[in-house]
Amino acid sequence: MTETDEFLRYVVQKLVEFPDEVVINPREEGGKTTYLLSLRQGDVGRLIGKGGATIKAIRDLAMASAEKHGKKVAVEILE
Repeated sequence: MTETDEFLRYVVQKLVEFPDEVVINPREEGGKTTYLLSLRQGDVGRLIGKGGATIKAIRDLAMASAEKHGKKVAVEILE
């Protein structure tokens, strides 16, 4: 598990109501890792936040963490 994996798991589980139902699947493609987040429908809004502010912050921090190691990442929520 990479630092970015651990970071995402920690942050997402702290923000949702049902942390045990969070599933994070990394998908490698063309030198970029896309993290696909699956969670309970009621928790999607919590993770997105008002105007998308929360998910934007999570994406920015994940990208900054990955860049430290010369990698590229994206974070997507599966609905």
